[in-house]
Amino acid sequence: MILCDTNILIELYRRNENIVVAVETIQQKNIAISDVTRAELFVGALNKRELQTLRKDVSQLIVLPIQPEISDMAIKLLEEYCLSHKLDFHDALIAATAICHKIELFTLNIRDFVFLPSVKLFH
Repeated sequence: MILCDTNILIELYRRNENIVVAVETIQQKNIAISDVTRAELFVGALNKRELQTLRKDVSQLIVLPIQPEISDMAIKLLEEYCLSHKLDFHDALIAATAICHKIELFTLNIRDFVFLPSVKLFH
């Protein structure tokens, strides 16, 4: 299972060829997203039709809920990295989800996560 960051799904909708190929390699059944990513996608919907499409598409993915252990891990990451590396709350929750589930994170924003030693990035 691979945790996909929001930007991966956005690029998938834009039909970015590199992302499409990578996602096909991973296979849909192995793609997971955080509740944070699900929320960010819904907030980005431009109209009801887009929102309906997003709901349908997201229902085909593994959605990993924010559980207490994920929240606790996110807080630890923020305590350690919010000042030194400008780690934001959403990214901390996504990173914590990957750490707690012991899965790789697939993102285009590598600089937002590369300094986190516990996060394994998918290449």
